Amino acid sequence: MRTAVVTGGNRGIGYAVCESLLDKGFRVVTLSRGPGAPDGVEVVRGDLSSRRTVAAAADALRVACPAIDVLVHNAGVWPTRLVHNEDGVEESFAVNHLAPFQLNLALADRLRRVVQVSAGLYVKGRIDLARTPYGADFHRMRTYCDTKRANLLLVPLFARRWQEAGVTIDAVHPGVIRTRLGDPGGALGLVLRMVKRSWATPAAGAEPVVRLVDETGTGRYFTVSTEEPVESGPADELWAQAAELTGAG
Repeated sequence: MRTAVVTGGNRGIGYAVCESLLDKGFRVVTLSRGPGAPDGVEVVRGDLSSRRTVAAAADALRVACPAIDVLVHNAGVWPTRLVHNEDGVEESFAVNHLAPFQLNLALADRLRRVVQVSAGLYVKGRIDLARTPYGADFHRMRTYCDTKRANLLLVPLFARRWQEAGVTIDAVHPGVIRTRLGDPGGALGLVLRMVKRSWATPAAGAEPVVRLVDETGTGRYFTVSTEEPVESGPADELWAQAAELTGAG
């Protein structure tokens, strides 16, 4: 039986991805901070918000999963206020960008396939290597875009790094999906939830993610099912910085 690991599989798109992978016959493990995973999914408790906690999560996954046929990076944060983690790094930069980087390297010896859940809003990201990681240029919308851009720019670098080992990686924007991501609470949150009623369901968002599980290409980016080129950016510099901030590389 093949093993799939899904980060953030306790709600939203991640929950639906777990359900779909179960239906495909996978042993499904979710790395999640909270409860709520689908029946039949194994839960490894883990926190992706800092260098220390990601290392602990990777260790726990190594114990639980001697082999990982597919790793789905689904967990993500849309920040509504500036929060620093224990390393002094802005929280969404840590979760959306540094955590997948650190997990990929920590688990590389047992990986076969990686699918990164991305966001079309990455095109609005503008990364300042000296400021963005620490929230010095924090903005409630743009920071999310910045972190997703940083994460996506490293996908082709991982593809090249893993080519000889036969590990493949692709990224996908699953569409505009009705989840709790970015809900601010209060009156504004209520309005946003009403707007989101017209958006696609998490199950619809899971479909393009699960489709990539059995693909054999690598280094690609898709908007739902359409492959698109990734805008250029400081990928090599981002890799070096991520290696320094996580102690990986």
